[in-house]
Amino acid sequence: MESVNFLEQSKIKELANKLFSNQKSRILTLLPHVDIQHIGSTAIPDSITKGDLDIQVRIPKEDFTKAAELLSTLYDTNEGSTKTDFFRAFKDDSLLLPLGVQLTVINSDLDIFWKIRDVLLTNDELREEYDELKRNFEGKSMDEYRLEKNDFFERMMNSSEYCAY
Repeated sequence: MESVNFLEQSKIKELANKLFSNQKSRILTLLPHVDIQHIGSTAIPDSITKGDLDIQVRIPKEDFTKAAELLSTLYDTNEGSTKTDFFRAFKDDSLLLPLGVQLTVINSDLDIFWKIRDVLLTNDELREEYDELKRNFEGKSMDEYRLEKNDFFERMMNSSEYCAY
């Protein structure tokens, strides 16, 4: 059983920001006209994180296939993730922080990550609820944590705060 562990975002904030900047530059070298967003808990001050870095690369539909091909020259495909005509996940576990890169078509069904970040940045109550969920799963099953996390995000995405985006 894979277990999940968390730490305060402040402990890795500087490293996460530096790594984000570096990876953003690498991506922009190949894809100069994309929207690159720092997402996930390392993008949310005072939150709890698994200690990984997440990046969303947003792109027009007509550029998706080429972008997926180019990103696969930088990163491994995340085989355990969804793969569609509008979403692809990549990873790099060899960096100082494990990296996840989510490639999404702008305004597609999975162009949600930046919205989730923004809701958590502006709503302390939801951020605290999410952090409490993480505290409850410290040292416990990663699979069970992911199920609860998905339930939390589904509820959030039905909230008026999320729908405002």
